[in-house]
Amino acid sequence: MKKDYLLQVIAEWLREMVFPPSTHREMPPLDLRKQHAILAVAGPRRAGKTYYLYQLIQDLMESKGILREEILFVDFEDYRLQGFGSPDVDNLFTAFQQLAGRQPRFLFFDEIQHVPEWNRVLRTLHNRRGYTIVVSGSNSSLLSQEIATELRGRYEDILMLPFSFREVLHFRHVTFDAPMFHTPQRGQLIQAFDDYLQFGGFPETLSREGAPEKRKLLQTYYRTVFYKDILERYNIKAREVLDQMMGSFLESYSTTFSISTFEKQLKAAGLTGSKRTISNYLHFLEEAFFLIASQKFAYSQRKRMMNPKKVYLMDTGFALLGGAFTENRGYLLENVVALELLRRQHRMFYFKATQECDFILQDGRHPSEAWQVCWEVTPRNEQRELKGLLEAMRQFKIPKGGILTYDQEEARTINGINVPLIPVWKWLLL
Repeated sequence: MKKDYLLQVIAEWLREMVFPPSTHREMPPLDLRKQHAILAVAGPRRAGKTYYLYQLIQDLMESKGILREEILFVDFEDYRLQGFGSPDVDNLFTAFQQLAGRQPRFLFFDEIQHVPEWNRVLRTLHNRRGYTIVVSGSNSSLLSQEIATELRGRYEDILMLPFSFREVLHFRHVTFDAPMFHTPQRGQLIQAFDDYLQFGGFPETLSREGAPEKRKLLQTYYRTVFYKDILERYNIKAREVLDQMMGSFLESYSTTFSISTFEKQLKAAGLTGSKRTISNYLHFLEEAFFLIASQKFAYSQRKRMMNPKKVYLMDTGFALLGGAFTENRGYLLENVVALELLRRQHRMFYFKATQECDFILQDGRHPSEAWQVCWEVTPRNEQRELKGLLEAMRQFKIPKGGILTYDQEEARTINGINVPLIPVWKWLLL
């Protein structure tokens, strides 16, 4: 690693870096002066992790009186840092001392996963007890139990997803309160929700004008995940299989994914992909934050693993690259709910017996809530939606449940069980 590159990177941070305007993220309040454990911010590319680090730095400088010369910020996606490894860490601090005249107290390492053996680097730096350390990464390995165990007692993580609906409203300067839900102004909220449902919550996507420009940007994100986060990172050989798999999820999100069925589809298309390969690629796509997956609920871990997973896109905007919005609106609605449950850190499953229920939430050892998602409850689908929900609630003695809709709201009691219908846009703001 050339020392001149390290000096350039640090000099730009100390003398030239201007913080861009950003939307405040709804994250737990932090006082980094009292933060002793390593803080890891993990989530999809372009979800706003870097801007969140900037917000933390600005808070230190503007509210806590910390000087910029006490803070070291490094973006490890900087092309000049290609090849940076653990032997270069001491040179990095030497370069900072040379330019700042002191050692840093606060370390911010963006996209830390590009540093080989980054977990050992962090452990070594933390053991020196002279730094508050904040890192970010676009790979779910930062959230893994393995890392938490290896850095036990020294590591905390935060999941950073694309904007929530609340944050989208803040970005659009739309204010709301509970009375607004019952006035004609609710139309403003529903309009914003329609855009959120169709275009997703990636911050930069919200800034683009028109569907073609938004789609073009999302295509760029998609290609980055395909090439950089999976193809290159995992040295994928069966590129066509990965291409088919990702394309399939753009068309069939919010549905169960059967490895055996997909293997047959590949063979029909003249492609070879073993069940092990497909399973590995599914895991890679989860690690790269391209999709999330929920298991079929069962008390037995073995039984959960034996059943197909239900998959969701990490942002509903990706669906623009696959099918038409109007054809998949019910699936989009369910996908939004899945993302919000993940954001709220619920442990979620799906239920399938005689009927199906979209979400079972587990609190501790037992299921605590059951939710069905339906664009609109009509006489034609009412019995199916209710039967799946009530079957899940009765079988597992779940005390709370309901149906989340696009814009239907009413209170129902079915055989002594309260079954509210709640608009998803309203549920997102509760």
